[in-house]
Amino acid sequence: MTEQMLRAAMEAHGDTVYRLALCRLQNTADAEDVYQDVFLRLLEQGTPDWDSQRTKAWLIRATLNRCADEGRFRARRGTIPLERLTEAAGPPEDTAAELWAAVGSLPVKFRTVVHLHYAEGYSTEEIAAMLKLPAVTVRTRLRRARLKLKALLGGDEDV
Repeated sequence: MTEQMLRAAMEAHGDTVYRLALCRLQNTADAEDVYQDVFLRLLEQGTPDWDSQRTKAWLIRATLNRCADEGRFRARRGTIPLERLTEAAGPPEDTAAELWAAVGSLPVKFRTVVHLHYAEGYSTEEIAAMLKLPAVTVRTRLRRARLKLKALLGGDEDV
């Protein structure tokens, strides 16, 4: 892969990689590390004949794998819980920030499908293929995530 192709991939899909890493890891520094590692792996991969969608799918899978690696590393080194950090930061100022903060408090398996479905616009079938899960499992996780968000945010509308 040439430098020009790498730049094009970073411009087209860099935001997706970073947002997914941030969603999974809940830490800006770790998300930036994952972003860098994933694009370095793409450069090493040498895949100039891939179309944009195949490249994006590869980047998402590589990001999920790298986040899992980082999660295992965190388990060994210990971290400060997100709840302690959000309490110190104070209440969110707008509804979107409050919603995404609530999403951030969900377990990883729910947070990931919510991010891929709502922020990235993937269908449940596409998410299922990326995560190597049955589509019904993805739909169940989305439903359970919505119920948890409803409880967290005090919603009274039907999910």
